[in-house]
Amino acid sequence: MSFVYLKTKAFEANTLTENLIELRVNTVSVSVNKTIPSFGIPFSGLATGESQRVALDIGMSEKTLSLSGFITNGPITKNFDGTPTTVQMTAQEIAQLIASGVDSTGIAKHQSFDELVILIDSAVDSSYNQRGTTTPLETIQIPLNFSSRGTFDSLDNDNIILPTSEFPDSQTDEGISGFIRSFDFTLSGEAIEVEFSMQFEVATVIP
Repeated sequence: MSFVYLKTKAFEANTLTENLIELRVNTVSVSVNKTIPSFGIPFSGLATGESQRVALDIGMSEKTLSLSGFITNGPITKNFDGTPTTVQMTAQEIAQLIASGVDSTGIAKHQSFDELVILIDSAVDSSYNQRGTTTPLETIQIPLNFSSRGTFDSLDNDNIILPTSEFPDSQTDEGISGFIRSFDFTLSGEAIEVEFSMQFEVATVIP
C-alpha cells in the first residue's frame, strides 16, 4: 500500500504534493475502543433468575491506527514562502525528518504532523449513490476517516444535529486528524530502505 501520506500543519495545497511525506506501508491496523461505563444491578438475579447490568453510552471512544512498512529514497516538497521547493532525500533522511516532527510541538507547523491520509477504494458516495457501474465495480480513492454518510439529521447521521466531519467524496478531502503517538525505525548497514512502525492517535490537537 503506497497511498499513505503524513501531512504537516503547514499543508494548505489542494493536491497531495507539498508539505507532506508519502509512506510505503505494508499493513494498517485500525483499533476503535469504546468507553461505556457499566454497572451491575443489585439483586437483579433474585427476581429474574439472571443478573443484569446497565450500560451508559456517553459517546466516547479511543481510535488508533498502527502502521508498518518501509521508507525509501524519494522527493520531498516544501513550501515555506509560496514557492514550492523539491529535494531528493535518502530514506534515512526522511526517517529523521519524521522523528524530528514527532519530537516537535504543534507551533512548529513545518515540522509537526497533524493529519494522516490513507487512500481506500470507495464505490458509494456520501449520499449513498453508486459512484459508477457495479459490473465491473467502479471505484475512486478517498481518505479513510470515521465520518458517516449524510448531512445533519439524515441517512447514517439521523438524529445527529452537529456532525463534525463529512464523508469524503474525493482523494483530496480531509483524512484523519490527530498526532503520532510513537514512531520507530531501524537503520541497517545492508539495506537502503528503512523499516518503520508508527502509532497514530485520532484527536483534535491544540495548538
